[in-house]
Amino acid sequence: MQELFQPQAAQPAARVLLDGFNDMVLDYAIPHGVEGVSRGCRVEVPLRNRSTTGTVICLTPPDALWGHRLKPLTRLIDDSPAVSEKLMDLAEWAARYYAVPVEQLIRCIVPEPVRRERHEEKTRKIVVLTQWPGDEEMNKINARAPRQAAILRYLHQSNTKREPLADLGGSPALAPCRVLEKRGFLRIEEEAIHRDPAAGESFAPSTPLKLNDEQQHALSVITAEQSNNKPIVLQGVTGSGKTEVYLQAAAHVLQQGKGVLILVPEISLTPQTMARFKSRFAETDTHVAILHSAMSDGERFDEWHAIHQGKARIAIGPRSALFAPVQNLGLIIVDEEHDSSYKQENAPRYHGRDLAVLRAHMEDATIVLGSATPSLESLFNVQNGKYSLLRMDKRADGQRLPLTRVLDMRTEAKDKRNLGILSERLRMAMEERLKKGEQTILLLNRRGFARSLQCPDCGHVVVCEHCSLPLTYHATENRLICHICGYRAAVPRKCPECASAGILLEGYGTQKVEKVLRNCFPQARIQRVDADVAARKNALRDILADFRAHRIDILLGTQMISKGLDFPGVTLVGVLNADIGLSMPDPRAAERTFQLLTQVAGRAGRGEIDGEVIIQTYTPHAAAIQYARRHDTDGFAETELELRKELEFPPYTHMAVLTVRSPKEELADFSINTLHKKLLSILPAEVSISAPMPAPIAKAYGQFRYQCTIKSRSARLIADIVSKEIKELNTGEDIIFTLDIDAYSFM
Repeated sequence: MQELFQPQAAQPAARVLLDGFNDMVLDYAIPHGVEGVSRGCRVEVPLRNRSTTGTVICLTPPDALWGHRLKPLTRLIDDSPAVSEKLMDLAEWAARYYAVPVEQLIRCIVPEPVRRERHEEKTRKIVVLTQWPGDEEMNKINARAPRQAAILRYLHQSNTKREPLADLGGSPALAPCRVLEKRGFLRIEEEAIHRDPAAGESFAPSTPLKLNDEQQHALSVITAEQSNNKPIVLQGVTGSGKTEVYLQAAAHVLQQGKGVLILVPEISLTPQTMARFKSRFAETDTHVAILHSAMSDGERFDEWHAIHQGKARIAIGPRSALFAPVQNLGLIIVDEEHDSSYKQENAPRYHGRDLAVLRAHMEDATIVLGSATPSLESLFNVQNGKYSLLRMDKRADGQRLPLTRVLDMRTEAKDKRNLGILSERLRMAMEERLKKGEQTILLLNRRGFARSLQCPDCGHVVVCEHCSLPLTYHATENRLICHICGYRAAVPRKCPECASAGILLEGYGTQKVEKVLRNCFPQARIQRVDADVAARKNALRDILADFRAHRIDILLGTQMISKGLDFPGVTLVGVLNADIGLSMPDPRAAERTFQLLTQVAGRAGRGEIDGEVIIQTYTPHAAAIQYARRHDTDGFAETELELRKELEFPPYTHMAVLTVRSPKEELADFSINTLHKKLLSILPAEVSISAPMPAPIAKAYGQFRYQCTIKSRSARLIADIVSKEIKELNTGEDIIFTLDIDAYSFM
């Protein structure tokens, strides 16, 4: 009897992170009848006089005083947690490291189409023949309702006895099917339709290729059964066959019943990588899923659920695919791991490669960081023994690396036909390739027709109204466009400052080069690829397919064509104005230039004919250009790491950029100086902070920008101290502070 009067143990409460609010966390009671609520589950909860959704971040004992007053959650949205325990751990770690609300990381893990409650699976009606009426009954049906008889005969002749309603005539056939269903002859079912982003494409099965000694050694190390694997840096020259190693390593992991995650730096590389994996695993019926922001909401919804339910065991995509819910993850491949596209430049400002390394550690998976030009951070970790290194120094087909020439454009005479854009050496080389039926790639990392519109009389440059950046002229639209905020303006007939009619277009972009190419090579099939062209859905995929099929002779583009693409017909690569990135106020400027030149050079000579690369530059003796000419990654890394160590730049320290934005310049200036003084008084000796100053792009989106740089050997120390001080500042809505940990952009 005494046991009946013992107080019952309090039912745990669900601590829910609400969607749409930065770190708003509320506790809710779990009502009787709602089973299976656990960490990572998606739930519907009441909030004031409406309902909202959220993610359970933990179960906690209810407060002793207020626990009985907790509102009960409404329902469990999914049968199983949408976010696994390990992904929840990853989100919480990343939120603290990058000093962002954990809700922002949850948004990355559960994309909007999945979070949106009313987004449902796409279904279609299937009609199934359950009973054949017999000849006598069929004659009666045919006399009374010939349409019903036709439907029955169609299904009876079908091999499967089940057909989509659309094949029976669509909506008009539904009524007679309902009648037949009531009579017991048919059954109408709902069938989910998977919205496949690769629908309509066919993938011819491929078989594993014979590996050379370097490839075989790399595969053996990657697939070795050992615990506590270090991250593996796979340094292979362009064309060394890294992708084949990835494919065979993935096959090994799949045979063990585990999943594979492949990250690529650009959405443009996803179709090629997807095609290779779908072709290789076509005969095994392995579902290869892709995830990226250019897909439709329905496609993302279906692909995410296919991965979450374990139907898709391979997931491919850019940095956002890092959070794909791959079941029993065994292998992560980060292709072109050096690429700056893995760093997200808006909140949450995480680095995809670095979080991939952490996820592999949490899930006890092998991770391979592949590149011809590994990042200095990865090579530094190799030197310190944190990562292991595999090298592939030979091209898989035995071909030599392309011969690279550096042309000094300061001594090049300007030709009226090409406006000084093409050197005579490059023009003649392109002409020779056209005669032989070979292909050429030209790289210019600047889109538009002209860099700016400038008056030669007074020097006035037409600048964006909202940003401190010259407007770029786009000939296809006959408009001046800001490459930051997208502002558009008509081209003035005369100078807005002095009314001179001699206002001129200065510099050049991909559109202007395209015009020059069409004048110089009128018979050539020329295609431009930049952000303007790629904005159309599937445009980039179609262009690259045409180039691979040799329906294009000259491909002109920005950096999106510089990496990871394999075109055996390309024997010439030309780089126009290789100096664009060297003068940027960025500690990684030389590294990025070296990587870009080396990567684009690697597109040449990947077939049976030797390749040639011509680099046009005004600074031919720059170290990045000379090392790229010799394809000398080791030499560049040694020189650059020595310089970084002397200057205390990454990877020897962590760098963060603290930025304040405001539509009022004096308010931005005052706020950054106030915070700077506070930080100077509390930062420990091992943390240094630069003086506040206007950002290199001092105004963007109508807001003035001031910033300072913070350096320390501990990124967590920067994040903890600075984020705490930002929260304690009493600033208004006109002031926005951002802290970018391990910054890649200093503009």
